Amino acid sequence: MPSRCGTAVRIFTTTLFAAVVLFAILLAYVTGYQFIHTEQHHLSFGLYGAILFLHLLLQSLFAYLEHRRMRSPARPQHLRRSVALCIAAYQEDPDYLRKCLRSVRRISFPGLKVVLVVDGNRPEDAYMMEIFQEVMGSAEQAGSMVWKGNYHSDGGVGEGGRGGGGGGGGRVNVEEAARVARIVRGCRYSCIMQEWGGKREVMYTAFKALGETVDYVQVCDSDTVLDPACTIEMLKILEEDPEVGAVGGDVQILNKYDSWISFLSSVRYWMAFNVERACQSYFGCVQCISGPLGMYRNSLLQQFLEPWYHQTFLGSKCSFGDDRHLTNRVLSFGYKTKYTARSQCQTETPTRYLRWLNQQTRWSKSYFREWLYNALWFHKHSLWMTYESVVTGFFPFFLVATVIHLFYRGRLWNILLFLLTVQLVGMVKATYACFLRGSLVMIFMSLYSLLYMSSLLPAKIFALFTINKAGWGTSGRRKIVVNFIGAIPVTVWACILLGGVAYTIYCETQEPFNETEKALLIAGTILYACYWLILLVLYLAIVAKRCNKREEQYHLPYAEA
Repeated sequence: MPSRCGTAVRIFTTTLFAAVVLFAILLAYVTGYQFIHTEQHHLSFGLYGAILFLHLLLQSLFAYLEHRRMRSPARPQHLRRSVALCIAAYQEDPDYLRKCLRSVRRISFPGLKVVLVVDGNRPEDAYMMEIFQEVMGSAEQAGSMVWKGNYHSDGGVGEGGRGGGGGGGGRVNVEEAARVARIVRGCRYSCIMQEWGGKREVMYTAFKALGETVDYVQVCDSDTVLDPACTIEMLKILEEDPEVGAVGGDVQILNKYDSWISFLSSVRYWMAFNVERACQSYFGCVQCISGPLGMYRNSLLQQFLEPWYHQTFLGSKCSFGDDRHLTNRVLSFGYKTKYTARSQCQTETPTRYLRWLNQQTRWSKSYFREWLYNALWFHKHSLWMTYESVVTGFFPFFLVATVIHLFYRGRLWNILLFLLTVQLVGMVKATYACFLRGSLVMIFMSLYSLLYMSSLLPAKIFALFTINKAGWGTSGRRKIVVNFIGAIPVTVWACILLGGVAYTIYCETQEPFNETEKALLIAGTILYACYWLILLVLYLAIVAKRCNKREEQYHLPYAEA
């Protein structure tokens, strides 16, 4: 009874806290209260801006404190724990897969078990097993198998090798499933090709076949190059604190100089991991352990393996957001989730705008879906998790409302001031990132602000309205498929903004500018143009000349794989 009362009190407290935070932000936004402003309100600083500034300040502070904690020397660790590395592969680029497996061979952890599961068992998928045998086959205790089905099919191959995959209602081929388990448990290196079923099916096969034979499970994608120390660094975090259920590492971009979109993704990745997730890690509530580099307590993972696989949302089986839901399951048990920058990897990212947009749309869908699930466990963790979830969850909607309001207010200065503010905030965050990372390249993080406003913001709203649609994800890397659906929200958003600009120009023509407005518009335009000119020159001088020179991309020690 006392335990139930304590839980009820915590649920009430966190719910009340979330409501207060949301109400305070909403009140500040609606009232538009201003601390200071010019005589004609051309410039002002209000309560809503102060709240956002305070959020960025606190996030940066806690991220810095967590990085200081990471730098402190760890206690000596005993390497007596067993770890299995599970790699998910689907139509992978042969070059990426080969680099991935070579980096795995160089991991400095004795007795590491490696399980590669290929999502597809057709002849055109066989090259992945051949690469596995080429790189890993010479080692002792290596095994492989082509499975006609998977754990949730009837063992038969459907049309095109995809029938029944992930259906969940068929009869499992017990003999083949048992053989898969024997190979995975008996061989240090194993490769399983199975009937297509999606990434969650592939991950389930590795987890299920391993059972409880190892202490920890590390996850990795087949386009990822791992640092030799990545495993031991994550293991240290889990060994030091038994209350930590999962830990993630620093995911960097392998092909960052392939295009402008991959380069901007690289600086955004660094910011997301080393500021946002580092801050979450300070409170033990990292909300997504990324697929390229993460580690889980296997005893805990096996407890929620079935409900994780069979997750549904609005009556449909979930087919994306596998890593975020895996993290949420850990949090639901009351365990902490951590991040360490001492464990590193490099992974592939889309180099084409539309493919990047589809990836971001898919991630946004899983974010909103998992936000609702995550809210059920606010009471089991720090109040920071509640606070940050409320702020980041509702921020896109406040931002959309702000943009539409300013663009249709009928004053050019409002639009220009908004554009200047976006880049100013981007520059402040970029400057802090330069300090934290010790690299001037992070100054280009401010360029990502425009990409967020023009593309990612409408993609988030579109993702919310199509949250139960299972498609529109990124394709396999061996054959890139262009999907134009992601362009729909961006096109609609562009039309809305252009309509606002046209309306504003019409309104301004009806009444001449006063001298103050003229001076502000001229000064603001010059300032904005100078900002883009300087950033463009720096980009051409530092980044553009390195694009498409793949040999210069792999600058980390482990990338020689």
